[in-house]
Amino acid sequence: MQKSVSLKIIVSLVIIILPSILGSCNRRGESRFRDVDYIMPQRITNLELIHQKGILRVVTEFNSISYFIYRGQPMGFQYEMLQELANYMDLQLEVNVCNDLDQNFLNLEEGNVDLIAMNLTVTSERKKKVDFTVPLLQTRQVLVQRKPQRWEDMNHKQLESSLIRNQLDLTNKTVFVQSGSVYALRLSSLSNEIGGGIEIREVQLESEQLVQRVAMGEIDYAICDENVGLVNQLYFPQLDVGTAISFPQNVAWAVHPQSDSLKAEIDSWLSNCRKTSKYAILYNKYFKNRHSFRSIHSEYYTLGSGKISSFDEIIKRESERIGWDWRLMASMIYQESRFNPEAESWAGAYGLMQLMPNTAKNYGITRNSPPSAHIRAGANFIKWLDDRFIDEIDNQDERIKFVLASYNIGYGHIQDARRLAERYEDDPNVWHGSVEEWLLKKADPKYYTDPVVKYGYARGIETFNFVKEVIGRYEDYKNIVNSDVIAEWRPIEEIHLGSSQ
Repeated sequence: MQKSVSLKIIVSLVIIILPSILGSCNRRGESRFRDVDYIMPQRITNLELIHQKGILRVVTEFNSISYFIYRGQPMGFQYEMLQELANYMDLQLEVNVCNDLDQNFLNLEEGNVDLIAMNLTVTSERKKKVDFTVPLLQTRQVLVQRKPQRWEDMNHKQLESSLIRNQLDLTNKTVFVQSGSVYALRLSSLSNEIGGGIEIREVQLESEQLVQRVAMGEIDYAICDENVGLVNQLYFPQLDVGTAISFPQNVAWAVHPQSDSLKAEIDSWLSNCRKTSKYAILYNKYFKNRHSFRSIHSEYYTLGSGKISSFDEIIKRESERIGWDWRLMASMIYQESRFNPEAESWAGAYGLMQLMPNTAKNYGITRNSPPSAHIRAGANFIKWLDDRFIDEIDNQDERIKFVLASYNIGYGHIQDARRLAERYEDDPNVWHGSVEEWLLKKADPKYYTDPVVKYGYARGIETFNFVKEVIGRYEDYKNIVNSDVIAEWRPIEEIHLGSSQ
């Protein structure tokens, strides 16, 4: 009898403990996705976890529609839509850029990003790997080809007869597509439908880059989404994108298949957003407005030129001299003056670096000094501030924020905020969540009259936003202005991966 009771106890313990053991084996990487709070109350949904972190991590593509830098400012349809979403969710937006579709799907699967925000065509095959949001828009796949020489002198009939309009005519043609995209699958199906003969080359180039290769005459045919093709046709009039190779298809964002709480939140927002005039204006801005794309021929279109401003070489030289990343200084100058040498603030600060008159005088510059002198003076001031903090704040990333804040509002006010942080047992060497909060409190008599405060009242909100925006734009600049994105033009023969029939 005693043996039977003991056996029952052991069985009961196994029943209780075994699910916990099995669950622990399966939980790695799972908690940030699976919304199973109704099964296991101690678990939280992915959406709740994202809100706890305060950051929405997304990956998008770099091209002239989705995400690019123009005159120092991040722009793009996907980028602006993501900013609106992050504002709606009250989250900080963390943007990564990668044009490798397979890598993006892998990063989503492994939890390195929360959302893929690209021109993703919704397909049944992809639905096996990800969940799609409600569609952002609809498009179809089109053939990209060049018009013949002297096409401007042809009438409509002559021009049409010189172009591929019948898909059967793709037989024995070589067509380039982005690796991992839906275009290769569609072309393969089309090739089978017409009895074979289409040579399909998959390459590690984004579809818009292939469009440009067609325009430049390096390749003859490529496939892209119609909306991308129509935009590129605005500034490459030698292109034709009038031959469809697919039916209209939905374009959407992708989330992890177990992240239903995040999907529901985005779906609700997108469904309402698409009905607004703001969405219509944004869509027209990037897909229909011809004037918007004059920028593509500009030297300030960073994706094409690698430039942020006309002062890049000076900024690089002065940044190297003081040990700063030139993209960080460029972001700071954009915030101060929008790269306008004639800029002057209500408080009397002037020039590219917006130095106050007394500071400018100390560094030997006037309103009539050349831009190079203003940038050099600003760099010297940055170095002076950095030297003040270097023995107290070892972490360079943190120290940069204190330098930026001091540049904006003054070293004395930042030291006041640090003393307040220390007095109230916060970390005086950490900006976010500590010193920035005490700087904001310097507008409150309770704190600016505190004995540790030497410089009195300060309106800290501008500095709070200054640091946040400069660092945020710096991250955008790092995303795009680097050797991986602004790469040397390589011949297509060095890039293609292979072919299929």
